[in-house]
Amino acid sequence: MSNPFVNPLAIPVLGFCAYSGTGKTTLLKQLIPELNQRGLRLAVIKHAHHNFDVDIPGKDSYEMRKAGARQMLVASHVRWALMTEDARDGDPELVHLLKQIEADKVDIVLVEGFKKLALPKIELHRAAHGKPFIYTQDENILAIACCDDTQLPSDALPNELRRLDLNNVSQIADFVIEYAQNWEAPLQYPISAVDACTIGDNKNLSVSQGLAQILSHVSPVAEVEEIDLDALDNRVLASDSISPVDVPQQTNSAMDGYAFVYQDPMPATLKRVGEVLAGHQYSGTLSVGETVRIMTGATVPVGADTVQPRELAKEVDGNVNFDGRILAGQHVRLAGEDIAQGQVALAKATRLSAAEQGLLASLGLNRLNVYRRPTVAVFSTGDEVSQPGEALKANCIYDSNRFTIKAMAKRLGCDVIDLGIIEDSETALEATLAKAATLADVVISSGGVSVGDADYIKTVLARLGKIDFWRISMRPGRPLAFGKIGDSLFFGLPGNPVAVMVTFLQFVQPALRKLAGEVNWQAQLFPAISDETLRSRQGRTEFIRGIYQLGKDGRLHVSSTGNQGSGMLSSMVKGNCLIIIGDDAEAVNAGETVFIQPFADLL
Repeated sequence: MSNPFVNPLAIPVLGFCAYSGTGKTTLLKQLIPELNQRGLRLAVIKHAHHNFDVDIPGKDSYEMRKAGARQMLVASHVRWALMTEDARDGDPELVHLLKQIEADKVDIVLVEGFKKLALPKIELHRAAHGKPFIYTQDENILAIACCDDTQLPSDALPNELRRLDLNNVSQIADFVIEYAQNWEAPLQYPISAVDACTIGDNKNLSVSQGLAQILSHVSPVAEVEEIDLDALDNRVLASDSISPVDVPQQTNSAMDGYAFVYQDPMPATLKRVGEVLAGHQYSGTLSVGETVRIMTGATVPVGADTVQPRELAKEVDGNVNFDGRILAGQHVRLAGEDIAQGQVALAKATRLSAAEQGLLASLGLNRLNVYRRPTVAVFSTGDEVSQPGEALKANCIYDSNRFTIKAMAKRLGCDVIDLGIIEDSETALEATLAKAATLADVVISSGGVSVGDADYIKTVLARLGKIDFWRISMRPGRPLAFGKIGDSLFFGLPGNPVAVMVTFLQFVQPALRKLAGEVNWQAQLFPAISDETLRSRQGRTEFIRGIYQLGKDGRLHVSSTGNQGSGMLSSMVKGNCLIIIGDDAEAVNAGETVFIQPFADLL
């Protein structure tokens, strides 16, 4: 059974596990230069099982460390090394070791050993050793690199488990690069089995516990409708979209130039025998030594396989000479190389936007099946809020929450019903909620959900449905209500304007995405360097309004918008992201990496 592991870095970590003598170190010594040649910057952590020493007796650094220096750093103009005395009873902690890595200087960390940790791994296996497979006891193994003699029980293998050739370093490098490219930074508040619980068994929840509970009660809409291409924006596909044609449909030129039959060596001069414009084709077959002038997008003539750009060619009296290097097949787009006929062009549950609409149009598709839009009913409560556009009553404020909620729901492709401001009376609230539950998939209110409040809404909700009032360990947005009224989901958001927007982003947004049929409902988080020290409190997830930008070092940098009062909507206007500080940290120092959640999707 694997021990828990949470990657603390904003870069992927991949382990290599095997029984002793399988050749982990031998493989890594071959794999590291192969990955370096392909442009991947590496850090490696190796678990040593004995009292190793990397310093040399007699050297000054060795003598100072042995004299009692707990940390000894030695540096030159080509390298530096930090030796740390950290005696402990058990194995070293990988999370602590990873935090010592300069993550901004590498793309991935390879780990040898630590096979008991639940980190993604490649298992190495040699049949000659007669050892059992590790993958049968470790669901974190992504691939098995084994020898030809290894017999894998195909009927028992997980579908996603890959077989690699232990003696093919290039193939293993391909897998590592694919893993690094597809890796996504984890949420700061990951949902885990430990967090899972049921409605009503805990009033004090972490962000991940609250989200896990909510999503467990969300089922995607089942109704499907066929609509025109023009109406597809922000809709969710109800079935795979299969390409009826090759894309591109013909082998064509990627640029203006000359098409010809590649030879090695190439002749000094080629004879131009024609010209091909976009939308046309050359009627004959090109022979060796012949070329045609060709435009971008034009069909490459039969016989030709390579194009040389026009700026690297000289034509005099129909004779063409080429400059520069020529590679076979260059600047030619093969038929079907983007999408082959019969291939899935867009998968079911994809949310469609301009790029997807353009792709579907390029396939000649004009009507698609999509899930119906979820319907959201929104209202505000309280005699203290006034409708914008009307005279502000004494001791009251204008209602802003209803408008931010409606706008965010519309950005998610929902149909919105505005129920207005409901007066503080049980009769009015009960009538409104009962009506809303018959009209909408989701009902959202703001205000009156603090644990211990004596608002009418709690009494009414208790009669109409199953609702719980939670304290979420987060700031802003601690109070949250969630449950069901009939078949409709109910969200009771806080009253403070910023808290409403933050809780919508963290809880309502993923629920609406899942309800709409999306599979990838997770928040998009990106690593950034904090340009200032940010304070938090351990045991609470902090969402700080921030401003991120691309720094001169080519990395994202972020700073706060300043005052973080939960009623200051101006901070949401100034900001373009939330800075997330997990519940295990009391502060983030300037220069350290944090995760940010951009506003781009909804705000």
